[in-house]
Amino acid sequence: MSESFTFRPIGILDSPFTEKFAAPRQPRLVDAARAELHLADYCNREEILRGLSGFSHVWLIFVFHQVAAGDWSPTVRPPRLGGNQRLGVFATRSPFRPNPIGLSAVKLDGVENRQGRWLLHLSGVDLVNGTPILDIKPYVPYADAIAEASAGFTSALPHEAVTVNFSEEACESLLRLERDHPNLETLIEQVIGQQPQPGYRRGDTLSRTYGMTLYDLNIRWRTEGATCLVTVIERTGSSLAPSDLS
Repeated sequence: MSESFTFRPIGILDSPFTEKFAAPRQPRLVDAARAELHLADYCNREEILRGLSGFSHVWLIFVFHQVAAGDWSPTVRPPRLGGNQRLGVFATRSPFRPNPIGLSAVKLDGVENRQGRWLLHLSGVDLVNGTPILDIKPYVPYADAIAEASAGFTSALPHEAVTVNFSEEACESLLRLERDHPNLETLIEQVIGQQPQPGYRRGDTLSRTYGMTLYDLNIRWRTEGATCLVTVIERTGSSLAPSDLS
């Protein structure tokens, strides 16, 4: 089987997640994560979207563009299992796959023509900024929702979100940034509440400091048992490095 295929993206996603660390591990876990899908020139046509606004959700078929070509393994360590157990890549949603293609069901909030360019407003996204989208398909409940489906190692509900508080300095930053990012506080709460740190660090009783980037902002928070305290929200260009800073 030597056949190969080449695809042209139908659009590019503009999302708040500039790095994989901050992005939710599944769609619709962070409903404050809003994004815009800007159609490519060859798809920038009103008729290509005709009827789509009648659907509340859509499937996005996309490319894991931050994964290096050929960077995959037959087995991976799922975060849901704390990174302590290897499973076959086809039993997971790891981005490190033979073909780096993903699938996400997200909420369709609207369709807009902005100065002659068509775009989709989406929420509940789990994709990093700049993700190439290969196709859009409507979510069809009677066919796509399977009530009796089994979920393997993911059958247990995700861990409960932790409480997220903001320092006085962080609250002041939110006020300054409210005009540019009106839902920033909720987005930060939901992203950090999902505990993006490595699975083996969840439930860690030690106080640790983490950092991530959302939009053009560096955000730093400290874990304190079952509570997280956001201490810094600042424009990029500082010395903050993403992920685990402790």
